[in-house]
Amino acid sequence: MSVLKETVAKIERSDQEAKERAQKKVDGLLKPVGSLGVLERLAVQLAGMDEALLKRDLKKSVLVFAGDHGIFEEGITSAPQEVTALMTQFIANQKSGVGVIAQTFGADVFVYDVGVKNEINNEQLIPRKIRKGTNNFLKEHAMTREEAIQSIEIGIKEANHAIDKGYEVLATGEMGIGNTTPSSAIFCALGGFEAEEMTGIGANLSDEKMQHKRDVIDEAIKKWNPDRKDGIDVLAKVGGFEIGAMAGVMLAGAANKKPVLVDGFISSAAAAIAKTIEPKVGDYLICSHLSAEKGARKALEFLGFEPYFKMDMRLGEGSGAALAFPIVDAAVNMYLNMGSYADAGISVV
Repeated sequence: MSVLKETVAKIERSDQEAKERAQKKVDGLLKPVGSLGVLERLAVQLAGMDEALLKRDLKKSVLVFAGDHGIFEEGITSAPQEVTALMTQFIANQKSGVGVIAQTFGADVFVYDVGVKNEINNEQLIPRKIRKGTNNFLKEHAMTREEAIQSIEIGIKEANHAIDKGYEVLATGEMGIGNTTPSSAIFCALGGFEAEEMTGIGANLSDEKMQHKRDVIDEAIKKWNPDRKDGIDVLAKVGGFEIGAMAGVMLAGAANKKPVLVDGFISSAAAAIAKTIEPKVGDYLICSHLSAEKGARKALEFLGFEPYFKMDMRLGEGSGAALAFPIVDAAVNMYLNMGSYADAGISVV
C-alpha cells in the first residue's frame, strides 16, 4: 500500500463522545456558557481529536514548503522568480515573517525545498526537490499525477517525522512566487468559481496584470477540465509542489489525530485538495485567519472554515498560522486551569 493510501486509511472522524465530555466541562467553567467564544469551540475540537491534547503544554512547529511555478512565464506576478530562492533562504535562517512570529511563541520552523528553480546552499534547508518548478499549466499540466502524489507524500513523511519528534501542533506554510495563481485555479476547479471571484492582487499586481492573471486561470480550467471529485487530478493539472506537500501535512495530521493550523489563501488551497482526497481531514484542521486575498472569504466558506482572526495579512509563509499558536495555548490553559462552578460551590441549573 502506498504512503498516501495508508495514511488516508488511518483517518477517522473526531471522537463525538470526547467532544461531548469536553463540552460539558467547558460549560461548567466559571463563566456564562459560551462567553469565551472560539476558545470554547477550539477546546472541544481538540478533545475530539485526542483528549490528551488538553492535558499538557503542546510542542509546536511550522512546516514551510518552497517551490517555483511554470505559470510564472505568463507574467502573472510582478516579483522576479528569483525571489522564491531568496526568501526561502531568509525563512531557513529564521529572518522572515514566519520565523520571527514563530519565535515569539516558542515554535520551531522547518523549511523544505520541494521545487525551487534555483539551487540553494543552506544547511537549514531540507532538500526534498521533486524538480525545478512545475510546468506552465496554460501549456501543459503543472505536473504528472505521479509527481502530485509524490508531493503529497513528501508532506506526509515530513509531518510524520515532526510528530515522531514530539511536535503536537503543526502549522502549514509555503514560499513560491506566483503561487496565488495555482491556488485560485484549484478553487475554481474544485468549487466551480470564476477566476474573477478568486483572484486578487497577489504580490501587488496592477489592474491590467490582474485581469491577465484571471484570463490565464479561466483558460487553463477550460482547457484541462480538472475532475473536481479528484483532488490529485486538480493538483496535477493546475497545482504546485508546495501546495501538494501542505495537503500531505494535513492528511498526516489527521491520521495521527493532531491539529494542523491552516494559514492563508494558499494553505487553504492545500486544505481543499486534502479534503477532496479525504473529507474527514477537516475535523483536524484549524483555520487561523481570514487572509486579505480577494478570494479568501469564499475559499473558507467553501471549506466550511471559520477563521479565528482577521488582520489583513497576505504574506503567506505560515505567518498567520504561527500567530494562532497562542490561541491554541489559551484554549488548552482555559480547559486545564480555569475554575468551575463546582469548585466555587455554585449550583447551576
